[in-house]
Parts: sequence; structure tokens; C-alpha cells
Amino acid sequence: MHTNDVTLRRGATLAFALAIGLGLAACGKQQGGGAQGGGQPPQVSIVTVGTQSVPVSTELAGRTVPYQIAEVRPQVSGIVKDRLFREGGDVKAGSSLYQIDPATYQVEFERAQAALVKAEANVATTRSRAQRYEELVAIKAVSQQDRDDAVASQKQAEADVAVARAAVEAARINLAYTKVAAPISGRIGKSTVTPGALVTANQAAALTTIQQLDPVYVDVTQSSSELLRLRRDMTDGRLKRSEIGQARVKLLLEDGSAYRHEGKLAFSDVTVDQGTGTVTLRAVFPNPDKVLLPGMYVRAVLEEGVRENAVVVPQQSVSRDAKGNAVAMVVNAENKVEPRVLKTQRALGNQWLVNEGLQVGDRVIVEGIQKARPGSPVTPVPWDPKAASAPAAASAPAANATGK
Repeated sequence: MHTNDVTLRRGATLAFALAIGLGLAACGKQQGGGAQGGGQPPQVSIVTVGTQSVPVSTELAGRTVPYQIAEVRPQVSGIVKDRLFREGGDVKAGSSLYQIDPATYQVEFERAQAALVKAEANVATTRSRAQRYEELVAIKAVSQQDRDDAVASQKQAEADVAVARAAVEAARINLAYTKVAAPISGRIGKSTVTPGALVTANQAAALTTIQQLDPVYVDVTQSSSELLRLRRDMTDGRLKRSEIGQARVKLLLEDGSAYRHEGKLAFSDVTVDQGTGTVTLRAVFPNPDKVLLPGMYVRAVLEEGVRENAVVVPQQSVSRDAKGNAVAMVVNAENKVEPRVLKTQRALGNQWLVNEGLQVGDRVIVEGIQKARPGSPVTPVPWDPKAASAPAAASAPAANATGK
């Protein structure tokens, strides 16, 4: 019994000594590791700020609008005898669309022609009488009053001829109007009448509608504040436009694809919408394949101009503080981290256009921001965008292999 107690005590003493030894060894390793890590400042990737000329564009939502639109209405009354077009097809300006029964208008035209012949015959008689009375009044064979009456009759007959000619022209126009022609070239819609329908001159309901789709308008809206900023940048020289009033516009379709034809800005409204605070801009686009149809939702990328001496930084180098201000971490001359509050104007692809807060030569941290603390030293190395994207691309196969 005594022997067992001694053995147990010796075992406990040995275990306690071993535990103390392991604890001291671990503490030594931690101290050694801490000293080693503290001797090397964390490494961060930086870009050096410079200036460059960058194109500035704005993406605005809008709708397509026909270049021209015409509602076709009859200009004479009558019965529709025939429809001369295919609904949904393309028509040329001047081509016949409907034929209205011309019988009554043909009769009116012939009657007006007959009245003109009669009036012209009366002119010949009155002219001869006036000439004879001119000779007779010289020898006192007729009175001056008779001569004046003959001259007046001649002028009245000539006026009747003018009236008859106008009636003939009016009858000819009405007869021509029995063929309802296309006022413009374009794509025609559905017909609202069929053969046998009665139509009236200048009726409220249109027979059909024609829309010119090549070229086509795109109407977009821009806030008045953005328009003022754009004009201020142009006036101050921060923004340069190569061709005044001929800004190029690109188009993104509803499915996100890019429209292959490029347009240009054609019109800017002079009134601000009081309800929305926006101004309407109109661009014109070629549409030879009729891809753009009226009423389509599109996004127009409007080229505002070129920003000279622009300061741009990668988007991942800019974060937001608690107040929502844009902040970048900069490495100073002593390789210590300094926070900078920026004023960013807009995103240009994967970069921010910076108005204030950075100067040429500043070193902005792009990667390793989580290791950078204000005032702490860091080891800056140049940022390589290609190297940054490589691990993300290589991680997919590794994940698949782990899944196996």
C-alpha cells in the first residue's frame, strides 16, 4: 500500500514537470514568432497616381420613337372600293393605299370642264364686241356708255373663265383624292376599314398609320443638375468635346446586347419637366435592319467629351467611411499609411474619376488595405492587375478537385 502511494506521487510530479516544460517551450516559440513578424511591415500593392485623357460618357434610359409618323385620313367622302397595300409592309411615299369610288367625282370634273369651254366661248364674243365698239365710239356711231358696257362684259367673261378653270382644278384634285396615297415612306400598320366602308373627308379616325423607322429617334432624359454640371465642365475647360453638337451615342438593347450602329445627338429640349426635373435629349440612329421598333426600352451611352488631365484610381482602392465619404489609403514618403477623403465624380469602367483628394505622385493602396492601419508602416509593391485576377481564375479548378 505504501509502495503504491509513492509510485503515484512520482508519476504526478513527472506529469506536472512535463506540462511546465511544454508551456515554456510554447511561450518561447510565440515570443520568437512575434519578434519575427514585428520586424517586417505588412506588404501592400499600390498604384502611383498620374493623369490621363479619358472619355467621359453617361448611360441614360430612354425609348425609341419613329423618325416620322403619319396618320392617313381621306380627303373626300365616298365608299372604299379596294385596299391596295399589305398590312405591316413597307410603302413608298405617293403609292396608293385605298381606292374610293370615283364615279361622282369624275362627273363633277367633266361638268367643270364643260363650264370652262362655255366660259371661254363667251370671252371670244365679248372681246369682238368690245373691239367693234372701240372703233365706233371714235366716229361717234355709238355712245361712250355702250363702249364701256362692252368692255365690262369682256372683263366679266374673262373672270368667268378664271372661275371655271379653278372649278376644273378643284374637281381634278377631288378626283385624284379618291386614290388615298401614302404621305411618307415607311412601315404601314393595320387598316381600320375594309372595302365597302363609308369614309368622310377629314374624319377623326385614321384609316391607317405609317411610321418611318430608318433612321429612328431615341428619346432619353437627363437630370437638369447633370446638364448644368456638364455645361460648367465645358466652360471651365475640364471637359473637351471634339465636335460641338455632334456627340456620339451608343445603344444598349433590352437584352443587354450592344446595337451595332452608332448614333449622334440631334436635339436637346429647352424646358425642364417640373415633375421630374429632367430634360429630354433626342439622338438619331440608323436602322436599316428595322431592329429598333417604336416604343422599345433602350439605354443610350452618351459621349459627353474627353476629360483632360484626369485622375483615376481602381475602384477597389476606394472605400466608404461611416459618413459615406469616399476614402483611399495612401502610402506617404515614410512608407506609412495616411487616409485621404476623396471627391469622386463617377465610375469609368472599373475605375473612379477623382475630382479632389489625390495629387500626381501619390501612392494609393489597392490590395492589402485590411492590413494597413493609419500611421502604421507598410512595404509597398507595384500593383499588377493581371496577377490579381490570376488567383481567382485558378481557384475554380482547385475547388472542383476538392469537391471530388
